Amino acid sequence: MGQKKNPRRLPEGSVMAKTKMMRTSGIKLNLVAAMIRNKPVDKALTDLTFSKKRIAGDVKKCLQSAIANAENNHGLDVDELYVSEAFVGKNITLKRGRPRARGRFGKILKPFSELTIIVREKQPSEEQA
Repeated sequence: MGQKKNPRRLPEGSVMAKTKMMRTSGIKLNLVAAMIRNKPVDKALTDLTFSKKRIAGDVKKCLQSAIANAENNHGLDVDELYVSEAFVGKNITLKRGRPRARGRFGKILKPFSELTIIVREKQPSEEQA
């Protein structure tokens, strides 16, 4: 009884973690995501720990979640993991405002973003390249 199991969206050996409603613009978040792409996870965690960007702490939490998913749910070796993809998407934008001179209204936009991190286990053919 019940439903059939959904097929995996990712290839074997890949694990995903996603964080929604991150309070920053996509451009600023993409700067931090670009910093960790195609790096081993231990090097990426070190870079995020010592980054001066405010959002780096939230990106680090998402990466740690992806590592935990890989270890606990899929039994992958943590030492062999690297960040294969890290991409950013837009989310909602809160519209706020501030009264200005002569009856005008200053628009204040407060954007939110979402981050998806995919970690993959290195294959023997990838280690040589």
